[in-house]
Amino acid sequence: MRYEELESFPCSITRPLVILGDRWTLLILRAALNGVRRFNAFQTELGISRSRLQDRLDRLMEHDILTKQKQEHGAYEEYRLTQKGLEILPILMAFREWGDRYMAPDGPPMYFNHRDCTGQAHTTLICDACGTPLTERDITPVPGPGMTARAS
Repeated sequence: MRYEELESFPCSITRPLVILGDRWTLLILRAALNGVRRFNAFQTELGISRSRLQDRLDRLMEHDILTKQKQEHGAYEEYRLTQKGLEILPILMAFREWGDRYMAPDGPPMYFNHRDCTGQAHTTLICDACGTPLTERDITPVPGPGMTARAS
């Protein structure tokens, strides 16, 4: 299967990879979630070429993950996360937790604390019916409407 065809593949992990599946895009989103808003600030923080940065920003805007706005009190334009973009936070937090566990021999380089009580933020899988925390052993994949509609 060609890369372009993955967007229509009936898998909700595969489809987002078409948009989010390169390191620069994820690093841009991490920077945006950390408050970076201007083109030059992204470039400085990431060390990415201008053309590659513009390409990734354009793709994120095309998919309504970022939007470009004029600053309220300034001449610059800013890139802002949309609601769709803000909802990528749990994905990046899951990557971070995995990286802290398996790729940070000296300990986590950064903590993400709850502003109100200073406890640490974590990602957790829970059942939407009973609220029970889940592990990989508690989950059974079953076809959903997107899979059964494709088979028809």
